[in-house]
Amino acid sequence: MRTPFWFLLALPLVLAACGSRVPLTPPEGHSLPPKPRAAETVPTPTELMEPSTQAQPGRSDELLKKSEKREQDEFDLPPPG
Repeated sequence: MRTPFWFLLALPLVLAACGSRVPLTPPEGHSLPPKPRAAETVPTPTELMEPSTQAQPGRSDELLKKSEKREQDEFDLPPPG
């Protein structure tokens, strides 16, 4: 069974239309989490949704540009015995 061509064109539009455009708010009868001790202000819902550096660390994808000889590692010792 082949998928109709018009369905493949309409699928991205349907998926894009299902997103919410209103700002996040806590449910009725609930409030935002309390202010963290070290914070100066109560974080907004948008700030709470951003992952911390620990949750999403930066990447270091430095490629080897040229062949370099490795330096001697003073802690690379043979096993005892």
